Amino acid sequence: MAGWKAWARPGWSVLAAHPARAVVLAFAVTVLAGTALLWLPFATERGTASGFVTALFTSTSAVCVTGLAVVDTGTYWSGFGQGVILALIQIGGFGIMTMASLLALLISGRMRLRLQLTAQAETKSLGIGDVRRVLLGVAGTTLIVEFTVGAILALRFRYGYGESIGSAVYLGFFHAVSAFNNAGFGLHADSITRYAGDAWVTLPIAAAVILGGLGFPVLLELLRHRERRRRTGRRNWSLHTRLTLITTAVLLAAGTLLTCLLEWTNAGTLGPHTTADKVLGGFFHSAMARTAGFNALDIGAMEASTLLVTCVLMFIGGGSAGTAGGIKVTTFAVLLAAIIAEVRGETSSAVLGRRLAPHVLRQALTVALLGVGLVIASTLALLTLTEEPLEAVLFETVSAFATVGLSTGITADVPEAGQLLLVGLMFVGRLGPITLVSALALRERTRRYDLPEERPVIG
Repeated sequence: MAGWKAWARPGWSVLAAHPARAVVLAFAVTVLAGTALLWLPFATERGTASGFVTALFTSTSAVCVTGLAVVDTGTYWSGFGQGVILALIQIGGFGIMTMASLLALLISGRMRLRLQLTAQAETKSLGIGDVRRVLLGVAGTTLIVEFTVGAILALRFRYGYGESIGSAVYLGFFHAVSAFNNAGFGLHADSITRYAGDAWVTLPIAAAVILGGLGFPVLLELLRHRERRRRTGRRNWSLHTRLTLITTAVLLAAGTLLTCLLEWTNAGTLGPHTTADKVLGGFFHSAMARTAGFNALDIGAMEASTLLVTCVLMFIGGGSAGTAGGIKVTTFAVLLAAIIAEVRGETSSAVLGRRLAPHVLRQALTVALLGVGLVIASTLALLTLTEEPLEAVLFETVSAFATVGLSTGITADVPEAGQLLLVGLMFVGRLGPITLVSALALRERTRRYDLPEERPVIG
């Protein structure tokens, strides 16, 4: 026993020094556990075990809250299998380490420093002292949003579509959990297409997706400052919150406008609908690209220009420390601010009256370039494994990296080697390039000297 402790101690010290590694390990273990459960014979509707790759792909997609699927969720998986998928979505969205820390808090009433550090790595809270408040806020916000949206959907399914009480409740809360966690798993083969013109279904789902995509720090700050504004009459939001809200609103509006313009007369998407339903469909598609995965329009029938716009929206993603994927809206905003400053000839970048620290710019550039590199490399690899056209393959890889779940319909046709590639891409996309690199690094290296400065020619 003493020898085992001596062997294990270095590993635990590494995890304590780098909590992000514990997050990566926890996600990997959860994916494998979900794979084992979905591989059981009674997890499928037909009562026979699914293929290993199918179970692994579905488990990864659920834990990484992506929504890509190689089989139809509603007909292929049994009630047990669907329950496993729903649990994996909730665990993945909430965060493995956040869940573990919250359980420790509720049971013992206090958390050890290691748990606090680990939770901080997952929730990206500003200080260790904020972790307790963040965890309780995350839990409360999740339950409130999911219950509210689930109740609205259940009532609509019951009285608008004649579903039984049990079926309506199950449909409502399954889609609510999937929406708030930006997973995009649905129980219908056509996702939300059959409800495309029903605002009582599409708008609550879109609202849950947008709230989950803003990120928990933003949601908690909005709730915290609501009371302060009542007392002082002033709105004192942080730069992160303002950047997230403004950029999200601009991208939602731009996505809605471009989708409507490009698909207005397309007979396979918006063409047959009324004007109001076209605007609703454009807005819903724009919101889902932020990164939910539900679709009320046939993605495979969209124009190539619309697919490109959607790829851009998916790649940018949603807010930091939330359930959305992509490089995040704050990363995009910081890079845009840096470009504007450089074009103006300014020595530093500023946004909304605040100067941005140099290391923030480096982090944003690193995240964006790593994302571009991963998407390009994965697209190239997938093109060699399948005969699908470039736009469909590019759309699939961006959707996997940004953990969106939208697809032109080629996921099930991709060979197993390509599906394993998408599994890895979803895993990396959920954890984030910076987190993964930090988790894999053996140790931190600090340069103890400065090199001579040189300026190569740019452009």
